[in-house]
Amino acid sequence: MKLPEDTRSLQVPISERKKEIRRRRKRRENYAEMRAKLPKADVATKTKIVEKLKKLSPGADDLIKAWGLK
Repeated sequence: MKLPEDTRSLQVPISERKKEIRRRRKRRENYAEMRAKLPKADVATKTKIVEKLKKLSPGADDLIKAWGLK
């Protein structure tokens, strides 16, 4: 049996809840990566991290304070 080239048509759509869970997990991974870079980061890198946090999360201001960035 030969499958169609576009296999996305065969996949079942993911529920909104699962999408949100995936987004949360990815966000948490990004936070961990940024947090790990902080001890070695210079001022310019810390500024970039703050900008990325602001783009990533609506609650970024709380994280920035908790991480001691401002």
